[in-house]
Amino acid sequence: MNYQHQRSPEKKAQPATPCDLTNLALNDKRRKSGHRPDSKLLSNIYGKPLISEGSSEDGSNHFIALVDHGMFRLTTIGKHITGDRLGYANRLVSSGSILKYKRFIDDFPAFPISNNWRDTATGGSSSDPRVYVVQTVTRVIERCILMTTDPGDLVLDPTCGSGTTAYVAEKWGRRWITCDTSRVAITLAKQRLMTASYDYYELKYPQEGLKGGFIYKTVPHVTLKSIANNPDIDSIHDRLHPAITRALALLNGTLKTHPPRERFKVSEGGRKGQWLDFAKGDGFEEWEVPFDYPDDWPEAARAPFDAFHSARQAMQRQMDDSIAAHAEQEVLYDQPAISKTRLRITGPFTVEAVPFPSVRSLDDTGSGPAEADASIARTGESGRQHQWRDELQKTGIRGKGGQMLKFTDLEALPSDQDIRNLHASGHLDSGERVVVSFGPEHAALEQRQVENALAEAGRLFPLPKMIVFCAFAFDPEAAKDIDALRGITALKAQMNTDLLTEDLKKARASNQSFWLMGQPDVEVRQRPDGLYEVEVHGFDYFDTIKGELISGGKNKIALWALDPDYDERSLFPRQVFFPLAGKGEGWEKLRKTIRAELDESRLTHFHGTISLPFTAGDHRRIAVKIVDDRGIESLKVMMLGAN
Repeated sequence: MNYQHQRSPEKKAQPATPCDLTNLALNDKRRKSGHRPDSKLLSNIYGKPLISEGSSEDGSNHFIALVDHGMFRLTTIGKHITGDRLGYANRLVSSGSILKYKRFIDDFPAFPISNNWRDTATGGSSSDPRVYVVQTVTRVIERCILMTTDPGDLVLDPTCGSGTTAYVAEKWGRRWITCDTSRVAITLAKQRLMTASYDYYELKYPQEGLKGGFIYKTVPHVTLKSIANNPDIDSIHDRLHPAITRALALLNGTLKTHPPRERFKVSEGGRKGQWLDFAKGDGFEEWEVPFDYPDDWPEAARAPFDAFHSARQAMQRQMDDSIAAHAEQEVLYDQPAISKTRLRITGPFTVEAVPFPSVRSLDDTGSGPAEADASIARTGESGRQHQWRDELQKTGIRGKGGQMLKFTDLEALPSDQDIRNLHASGHLDSGERVVVSFGPEHAALEQRQVENALAEAGRLFPLPKMIVFCAFAFDPEAAKDIDALRGITALKAQMNTDLLTEDLKKARASNQSFWLMGQPDVEVRQRPDGLYEVEVHGFDYFDTIKGELISGGKNKIALWALDPDYDERSLFPRQVFFPLAGKGEGWEKLRKTIRAELDESRLTHFHGTISLPFTAGDHRRIAVKIVDDRGIESLKVMMLGAN
């Protein structure tokens, strides 16, 4: 059976195949008698046409064919079929000596996708804007991922671009890795992922997570075989057809008692074209009753006429329901069930950089293979630190308000057992001695390095006046210890990730490779009712001119978040504030993004710098993350009961 003519999920009719005989002229009149207007006639059954050997004297044709459940015998009178489930279900029609199977468009309201993807040829849309000329339309990536992967699988895109593959993989619950040689592409992809929101797809087995798959929409796939093997059709016919017979008898009796003024011309069946004279005792066969009530019929026949069609429609509805229930279900993998109460955002991900390789030949080492290996091993990490030291001396550290912390000289410290956590020593342009400790390339600067670096600084002579910790990320406990140091000026400097891609970094003194981080000024207090509240006073910045910490005030806080029960493992903000947000920004903008409802009475409060009251958690520890107007983040961890 050829099922290529089907309707797409968007309800757009697909082109008919050459073997299909279209019969779309059927209108709503037929539906009134159990017929449906969206039908197609196929000229074969089980792959072969049924052709009668000839008609009998009464005009009927007899068809016999072998099918899966045994002998298939049908008798037709004109176009009316009797004697089998397909006939009972109004799924067959004869055309002379050829029998055709009637298939409705919504028997399978979907269609398989071929290798000609014409729907992806256009550009982007309002929901999927195409920003760049070479940007791939998301429909293409979605289709490729859905064809080849399952939820939880890993997708690799070695040419990140604007991050379409990562975006689509995240949307459909796939893990992903993407890379690019351009820092611009990585930045664009990072921003796209961090600002994206997705529908939440219901999990089939929530306890198994993504590997259990989603709950997908299914549609019935009605076939001739499923109808012919449906035993309910027989029972429905035996139970409901007698009511049709009684209604037909009542209609014929009423028309004989109250005959119309004009004779009726039969338009269906073996008596097609003949005239019926009800005054002379003629009557309808079941298939000859018209769909619309004739204008010249008596009003007395209206009720029997409606009762007849109601009985036929009732049987047809139950037939259709039974056919749909016994049909095989096709899974639509591009239509998972969407939660109406939840929304998803991008999950945790990392941005990492592979350093530009620096290769030395064996001749350059001036030693044998074993000693050369040891030499290269020693210069691996220190080589990167030498590059960072040179960049630091060239560009300095950018502070608040355009201030700069400049170095007149900066030399590498010799690495030995006593000095492992301090990497450079030099002088500021003010003449003060300073030492520098660089954090690791692909991890956060930890608390242990702070302790060791401080101890090593105490063994130097002369003692340094300042110690600068430079890192791509700071462990919260390490940042807390740096901020709490006394007796020596300790500063934190955020390193730009461009330093990890030496081949892409521009060689100029105006690079902003190091940013001076402020120290969060946070106050926690207990209210008379026993609840706690937090007030953020801003950042304390190092003034490079005065050489001391000064308050930056509250007017530079772009965002701050509070975790009232910090477990020292992950930050879980329970309260988020946007002090700098203007009209339509902050929570109002976020509401549109995540399609959420806001408590208008609290909206003003969440634009301030004082938290809502909260109870102490099990850990009796809070964490406050502050982001200033430059995008520099800082974390403050505090025990409840102590400032």
